[in-house]
Amino acid sequence: MNYNILEKESETKGSFYIEEGGETLAEMTYSKAGQERIIVDHTEVNEVLRGKGAGVQLVAYAVGFVRKKGIKMLPLCPFAKATLQRHPEWKDVW
Repeated sequence: MNYNILEKESETKGSFYIEEGGETLAEMTYSKAGQERIIVDHTEVNEVLRGKGAGVQLVAYAVGFVRKKGIKMLPLCPFAKATLQRHPEWKDVW
């Protein structure tokens, strides 16, 4: 299933998330490290979406986000790091 992923961004932080009925069901958070990098620090998926590919879609969205901005990501979140390592086609972003 493809989920509609939304973005929130402030001066220093941001997130990519999946929302349904006003409730956040999955979210990946990051901090900005200067103008050239984001640090992905946490990914959380609600029980309702767990095992349905929502977390991987958040990582894929983050890959597209940094590519579009011409920046890199540092995956401190264990889930994001493991997912990136399983996708060699994403090696250019981290």
